Amino acid sequence: MRLFFFLFLSLISFAQQTAKVDFIKVSGVVAPDANLKKVVGWAVYHFKVIKATDTIRIDAKNMTFDTVLINNKSVNFKNNAKELLLFEGFSTGLNTVSFSYAAIPKQTMYFNGEGAHLQIWTQGQGKYTSHWFPSFDDVNEKVVFNLQINCPKELVALSNGVLKSVKPLDNGLKSWFYEMQKPMSSYLVVIAIGDYVNRTVASKSHIPLQLFIQPKDTAKFEPTYRYSKQIFDYLEKEIGVKYPWQIYKQVPVEDFLYAGMENTSCTLFAQDYVVDEIGFNDRNYVNVNAHELAHQWFGDLITAKSGKHHWLQEGFATYYALLAERHLFGDDYFYHQLYRSSLQLRNAAKTDTIPVMNEKASSLSFYQKGAWALHFMRESIGEEGFQKAVKTYLNKYQFQNVETNQFLAEVKKVAPTFDTESFQKIWLEDYHFPTETVNELLNKNKFMQTLFEVQQLRKKPFLEHKDRFAELLKSDYFYPIKTEILYQLKDIPFPDKKELLLLALQTNNSKVRQAVAEFTDEIPLEFKASYESLLADKSYDTKEIAFMKLWKSFPDARTNYLDRAKDWIGGNDKSLRILFLTFSIENESAERLNYYKELVDYTSPKYETSVRQNAIINVLTINPTDQTVMKNLVNSTTHYKWQFSKFGRDKIRELLPKDNFRRLFELLLPELKENEKVQLQRLLDEKP
Repeated sequence: MRLFFFLFLSLISFAQQTAKVDFIKVSGVVAPDANLKKVVGWAVYHFKVIKATDTIRIDAKNMTFDTVLINNKSVNFKNNAKELLLFEGFSTGLNTVSFSYAAIPKQTMYFNGEGAHLQIWTQGQGKYTSHWFPSFDDVNEKVVFNLQINCPKELVALSNGVLKSVKPLDNGLKSWFYEMQKPMSSYLVVIAIGDYVNRTVASKSHIPLQLFIQPKDTAKFEPTYRYSKQIFDYLEKEIGVKYPWQIYKQVPVEDFLYAGMENTSCTLFAQDYVVDEIGFNDRNYVNVNAHELAHQWFGDLITAKSGKHHWLQEGFATYYALLAERHLFGDDYFYHQLYRSSLQLRNAAKTDTIPVMNEKASSLSFYQKGAWALHFMRESIGEEGFQKAVKTYLNKYQFQNVETNQFLAEVKKVAPTFDTESFQKIWLEDYHFPTETVNELLNKNKFMQTLFEVQQLRKKPFLEHKDRFAELLKSDYFYPIKTEILYQLKDIPFPDKKELLLLALQTNNSKVRQAVAEFTDEIPLEFKASYESLLADKSYDTKEIAFMKLWKSFPDARTNYLDRAKDWIGGNDKSLRILFLTFSIENESAERLNYYKELVDYTSPKYETSVRQNAIINVLTINPTDQTVMKNLVNSTTHYKWQFSKFGRDKIRELLPKDNFRRLFELLLPELKENEKVQLQRLLDEKP
């Protein structure tokens, strides 16, 4: 209760501040130190005092300050480890405050790798920029940010806005100065430092689109950024409002916390989406690309006043990303994505009783139910009316903060007969999912009608519709109909389904062929050669599934399968390389000692967490007491990426009760770094 009361008072005080004080712009210098995991900097804010106030607050988590000047005169100040408090030297009208600061960020600024492989990047949403730059946790305070980033001269520094200058500094550093023209919320401020090259293309509206990639990944540039220009041009036209910033940058970073983040004019996204031609078929950046770009309007140009209205950002970004994919891939793809999200929402509504318009709503509700609400609205009032309402809404509230009723008021103006009150109640305030309405919308699409028809055949004897299955497998229908058929064939005896499996393989559709791999558990000798063709598919996922099932089914052919897999790497997680190493060791390959050494190396901190986790799991199945791997497992518990640190803790908890493992971990303690010791000791001290 005390915590809630404190937060309530903080929100009240900041709401009072924005009514009395308007921060207009800031110029800052930010100099991260990777060795000390520290940041030092300097800033000068321009602000206007609208009404008399006793204290002005700037959020600053665990920072130290020096040389605080207001209107160029030294002033007293207070620092409570959460805020910089200013209480003298300012007057009604325009003022400036400047200061130097230092911090060791516990979150929001992340340091990865070292030397030429160093990356430093920030994540403000949900984490607070005030951990690394004195700023404003309140999204309603919008400021024009102009930042100079100092970093090692061999690296590139990126931030919001247009790059105005790059200058050499002492001590092997360079400064990169970026300038913005329009205000934004502090959580959208970003810096990213790393070894990057870029290509620039121009949109139809002549906005520079800067696409960054690490030099080692230049061969993956095209599949990674495929459709980027088409997405930009489509969204700008569909939204009906010109892209609101001067430039748009996209930057992949390693071990990112999320899929992507829509920092104003500078999106960061996970290295997982940097893919080659084959990896594109398994996991690609297209949807995330469109989603984060849509946020440049919905979230950055206009920002929800509070968490209750968060769907105005995520629901819109999700829906416009779907519309962009519809433009690229067609109606059938669009409706199938809506269908898939509808299944998730129907299932979630059985236990999740928190509606969309609630700050505690789930991501599924904010994103997917928000998108469904917009689809229902667009279908109800028509594309033209919907676009007009959105355009008016954006133009009216640009660079401001908004609530749901403001958007609905614009909808009501263009569609007076549309019941916005009922819409809000059913879609945004009721946790139930309107399944009947959703099914009616889905059934507008012929492909969906056919998919539903095929799903109903699950209830009927296979032989009654075998010919229908063959007809559909030969057709041009979108692939989910064919994967549904293969799912239904899973438990059918092979002689009865052989013809259909061969037809499925002949489609040459990667998703259909993957379904053959996935839903065929027993591989008869007569189907062996056909099934082995899956090892050559343009899908890393299909290769892995097929390899595992062939390995199990045909022990005498294992050496042949290893020979086919010896040059496989896979995606960024090196899944196929780790698979090859593991099974070669199991098969007692002549190179098994070298392969084991390579596999152990992949558990070390020099690799991304997806590689490390996969390697740790596999090595522990081969040699669970390997000291190097045990150390690297303990190291994982200190990682900033919560998914990986949780994996490490859970794996250690799993091992501790087993014979001798507690003693082995205790013997490691003197060899560990201090933060690793702390984490391991906590786990050792836990009660069984």
